[in-house]
Amino acid sequence: MISNPVNSTVPIAAEVFKKAETYDEKKLFGVTTLDVVRAKAVYAKINVPVVGGHAGITILSLFSQAMPKSNALSDEDIKALTKQTQDGGTEVVEAKAEKGSATLSMA
Repeated sequence: MISNPVNSTVPIAAEVFKKAETYDEKKLFGVTTLDVVRAKAVYAKINVPVVGGHAGITILSLFSQAMPKSNALSDEDIKALTKQTQDGGTEVVEAKAEKGSATLSMA
């Protein structure tokens, strides 16, 4: 199940599974797929996993887990690319003249 906002819907899913007596904390997690896609746009040919929350500094790009490994990026590059990924949603909201969410298209 992919849902947005992940920080709200994962706890809801947990409660549904608990009620059905099928909850397993080791099998339920939130994946910020939107942030992974944004990261791919920023990092181009490097696949960088993204974990954490779904807003600002809670979004963490895991360059140590990047595939293929890229030793060409400096610490400054990594810091700048991480910030660009963290600010992706804000950029969309600003582009929409702050008249909506960071969602470009709704399911």
